Amino acid sequence: MNPIQKVLASLHSMVIEALEKAKSRDLIKFDQIPEFLIEVPREKEHGDFACNVALLMARQARQAPRAIAEVLVELMETSERPVEKVEIAGAGFINFFLDRSWLYEIPLMVYKSKDKYGFNGEKAKKVQVEFVSANPTGNLHMGNARGGAIGDTLANILERAGYEVEREFYINDAGNQIEIFTDSMEARYLQLTGHDVQFPENGYAGRDLIDTVRNIIARYGEGLYDLPREERRQIIVDFALEEKINYIQKTLASFGISYDVWFSEKSLHENGKIMTVFNELQEKGYIFESEGAWWFKSTAFGDEKDEVVWRANGMPTYFMADIAYHQNKFERGFDWVINVWGADHHGHVARMKGAIEALGYDPARLDILLMQLVRLYRGGNIVRMSKRTGTTVSLDELIEDVGKDAARFFFVMRSPDSHLDFDLELARQKSQENPVYYVQYAHARICSIFRQARAEGITMAEIDEIDVSCLKEEEELAILRKIADFPEEISIAARTLAPHRIARYVLDLAALFHSFYNHHRVLNDNRALQDARLLLMEITRITIHNALDVLGVTAPEQM
Repeated sequence: MNPIQKVLASLHSMVIEALEKAKSRDLIKFDQIPEFLIEVPREKEHGDFACNVALLMARQARQAPRAIAEVLVELMETSERPVEKVEIAGAGFINFFLDRSWLYEIPLMVYKSKDKYGFNGEKAKKVQVEFVSANPTGNLHMGNARGGAIGDTLANILERAGYEVEREFYINDAGNQIEIFTDSMEARYLQLTGHDVQFPENGYAGRDLIDTVRNIIARYGEGLYDLPREERRQIIVDFALEEKINYIQKTLASFGISYDVWFSEKSLHENGKIMTVFNELQEKGYIFESEGAWWFKSTAFGDEKDEVVWRANGMPTYFMADIAYHQNKFERGFDWVINVWGADHHGHVARMKGAIEALGYDPARLDILLMQLVRLYRGGNIVRMSKRTGTTVSLDELIEDVGKDAARFFFVMRSPDSHLDFDLELARQKSQENPVYYVQYAHARICSIFRQARAEGITMAEIDEIDVSCLKEEEELAILRKIADFPEEISIAARTLAPHRIARYVLDLAALFHSFYNHHRVLNDNRALQDARLLLMEITRITIHNALDVLGVTAPEQM
C-alpha cells in the first residue's frame, strides 16, 4: 500500500465508523452505505482531501447533505489519525486537513526504495499492449511515432503498477495493402530497369521505396524481368518486406522501444487460423451470406452496421484476420489486452469488441486506446504530410531533428484523445519554455547541488540521523506531498490508461522544485536543516528520475 492509499484507507475507515455510530444512535437513517469518494479537491483551501458521502446519503436518509455532514464530523475520531481538522464546505462536502506527520514518513521510504519507488507491487494479471503495428510499406510517420510513445509509456506504467506486461507489434504482411505494395515495388523495379510501365494509380509512391528498389537491383540486377511474373513479384516483396521490417525495428529501437513479440499476420493465413475462427463464428450463428460475400452480425453487439469478413472474391478481409488475431491473443492467456489505434479506427472498436464477445470472451478484457492526429509545426507553419506522395516527415528524421527525449515527452504530454500540435522549434529550445528541458534541468540542477556539496567537503548525515521535521517551509511540504502522490499517480494512470498523467505529474514536481530552489538555500549554516534539505533534494531527484524513466526519457546529471 502506497502512502496516499494508507491515508485514504485511514480516512475511509474513519467515515465508515462515523456512519455506523450515527446509525446506531438513530441520527442518520440508511440501509446501505454508498460507494463514496475521498479525493484531492481542486482548490487548495478546501483541504488535502474531500469526501462526498453526505451528498450521496441524502436521498435514502431523507436529510439535507449538510445536516448529514454535520453529524458525521461531530462523530469522527481523529485522534489516532494524521488529521488536523475537518470542515464542511458547500452543500455538504467534508474536507480533511492533515497534519505534517504522515509526510515525514515519505523521505525514508523513497530513499530506501530508490529506483523502485513508484512500484505498486505484483498483480496476478498478464497484460498485452499492442501498439504501432504499422504497415511495412513505408517510413514510420507522426501517427506511428505518437502511438509508439503512448504504447511504450503505457506498458512502462503497467509494469510499475505491478502487471506482467508483454509488448507486441502486429506485422501487417498479408492482405490487400501487401498486394498494392507488391504492385508498386514491381512497377518501380521495371521502370528503374528501363521498362515502360504504368505506376499503379493507388500505389505507394514514397521516395523511400525507390531506395528499396535500388537495393533490389543491387542484389539481383536486371534479371528479375526474365523470371515468371509470380516468381519475380515474390522475390521483390520478400526483399522489400524484410528491409522495411528491419527499418521499423531499428527506428523504434532508436526511439527507446523494444518488443517482446513480432507477430506476423501472414502466419494466420498460413496455419488456417482465419478459416477456423470464421467457421466457429458461423456455427454460433454470427455469420450470414449476402451479395456473394459473408458478413459478421456486428449490429447484434451495438455496431451501426454489419461488416464483411469474407469477400465475394474468396479472400478474407482485414477485419476477419483481426478477429482471428485477437482470439489468438486470448488463447495465449492474457487477462487484459490493450490496443493503441489511430483515430481512423474509431468505427472498428464496437465490431471488434462484438467479435470478441461472439467468440465467448468478456469484451471488458479488451481495451482500445484511440489517439488523435498530430500536427507538426516548424517556424509557425504546419508541415504537411502525405505518406503516398513522399512528403512525410519520418520518425527517424524527427529523432534526428529534436532528439528521442523531446519527441517522446511531447507525444505523451497530451491525452491520447486530444489533437497534438508538435512545435519543432520549441522541442529544440534549451529553455524553461520547453517542458522536457524544464524537467531534465530540474534533475541536473539537483545533481549540481550535490557536486557543489562534495566540492565543499559537505556530506549528508546518515539517513536515520536526519531530522525531517526541520522541513517546515510551504515549498518543502508541497514537494513532500507531491512525491507522496507518485505511486498513486502510477496506479491511476495504469487503471485509466492515461500515460499523459505521468508527464503532467513530473512537470508539476519540477515546478515545485524550481520554486523551492529560487526561495531557499540547500547548503547553509544550520546543519540539521541542511541535512534535511539534502535528503529532500535526493528524494526529489529519485522521483523525477523514476518518472522520466517511465516516460522513456533520460535524466541527465549535467546540462
